[in-house]
Amino acid sequence: MASVLAIVFRFLKQPPILAYILTGIILGPIGLIHIESEELLKTMAEFGITFLLFMLGLELKLKELKSTGRTALILGFGQIGLTTIIGVGICLLLGFSLVTSFYIGLALTLSSTIIVVKLLSDKKDLNSLYGKLSIGLLLVQDFVAILALIFLAGLSANTSFSYLSFLEVIIKAVLLFVVVGYLSQYIVPKLIDKIANSTELLFLFSIAWAFGIAALVSSPWIGFSIEIGGFLAGIALANSMEHLQIVARIRPLRDFFVTIFFVMLGMEMSFTNVGSILFPALLLSTFVLVGSPIIVMTILGLLGYRKRVSFFTGLIVAQVSEFSLILIFLGSKLGHVSEEIISLITIVSIVTFVVSTYMIMNSNKLYKHLKKYLSFFEFRKTDQEDIELVQEFDDHTILIGANRTGQAILDTIKKSQNNIVVVDFDPDVITMLEKKEAICIFGDIADSDIQQKVNLDRAKLVISTVSDIHDNLILIDSVRVKNKRVKIIVLANNQREADHLYKAGAHYVVIPHLSSGVHIAEFIKENKLHTPNKS
Repeated sequence: MASVLAIVFRFLKQPPILAYILTGIILGPIGLIHIESEELLKTMAEFGITFLLFMLGLELKLKELKSTGRTALILGFGQIGLTTIIGVGICLLLGFSLVTSFYIGLALTLSSTIIVVKLLSDKKDLNSLYGKLSIGLLLVQDFVAILALIFLAGLSANTSFSYLSFLEVIIKAVLLFVVVGYLSQYIVPKLIDKIANSTELLFLFSIAWAFGIAALVSSPWIGFSIEIGGFLAGIALANSMEHLQIVARIRPLRDFFVTIFFVMLGMEMSFTNVGSILFPALLLSTFVLVGSPIIVMTILGLLGYRKRVSFFTGLIVAQVSEFSLILIFLGSKLGHVSEEIISLITIVSIVTFVVSTYMIMNSNKLYKHLKKYLSFFEFRKTDQEDIELVQEFDDHTILIGANRTGQAILDTIKKSQNNIVVVDFDPDVITMLEKKEAICIFGDIADSDIQQKVNLDRAKLVISTVSDIHDNLILIDSVRVKNKRVKIIVLANNQREADHLYKAGAHYVVIPHLSSGVHIAEFIKENKLHTPNKS
């Protein structure tokens, strides 16, 4: 059932998590099929969370914070703090207890890393400025989520929040991280190297390690949950050279057991009191879909970012995370929140997953309609975004994107002409160009201010190495309005996209894989490499 519904949701461009939750609702509250082994499924659901956190520990990359650094930290902690405070306030006004309000408020701050990264990848925006800010923000969220889960996992069921229990959990957590850090640096990598040549043994060891550490950590004298044990086991393996191979092997297991976790969440939903939670669910969903993006846009505006970057980054947080569901699930196990809250957060997750997916996928259209109202969030300019060109250009070339293909074009053109301006919204690329003393500007060519700075109306040639068809169509439209004599060269992924771009007004469209194939074929033909060697 989960498989069939996931296929349907794929056609609807919705995340499969929704299909799994709906499967659980059909099996549980609706009860179309009677499930005999619910206890076994609950155990498998715990395996799912354990594998999910194990993989998170393996893949946690703090180096990715480097490209956004201070901004990501300010944005992350600012968004978490403000969203939690406002979320708790809303819940208290709705009549929830302080502990329940805190759980809900924290759950509303977290955004789905899995869904966001997939959508950014589909849009080819992972290396854009807003993409890097979003990844940095999600990393900070994941860190806070893990800290919250570690603290809660250190409490026994129905334990009250006392200073003594808090201190005890902190001490145990610090000791665990010290031990795991030592293992990951000096013991585990050497052990992994000895068995890495056998993929079967590496796979078996990885599972044994994950559940061995989970069993140890969840023992009575340590007192954490097996899920946190899985996370610590992942961190211990993260420094090994073979961690990517382990990730590839474990991912199918994670996907299988996590599916069962989300099915179980759907099964545990209760619709007997749906009337009492429907209004809170819709109110909290509205806060996540509208309030959270406004909080992010405000913080980025205060940091000096333009409205387009702020708006696109704000849309990223307009849904709750799989960690939100795990947090509430764990709180229910500890007796801190009722099963009614599981139903409440599950409804919020369904609503926000559906709406935010369409919002992110159609972000360009949304921005086009809303941009005149978003100037309110531009409070000041950053040093990077306030770059002015050192000279007025006329009859010049504008290169959009200087990574890979763009870099090769730039190096070639610079040999014959100097009047070339590069526009890129990847901070790393701008840093590289500045070292080469290239004339570059940090920003998005779709921004009218950037178009004015690069004198788009006086350019003779515009070259876009961005392969996203929507971005290129917007570019062509802007260029044709401002400068009808300019020549436009763009990239496409296939012949169908190339036809669309030609119809829109592009003068030349490059399909990289097709061009490289033709180039290789010409090389083979010229050097007669296809002729059999008769000697």
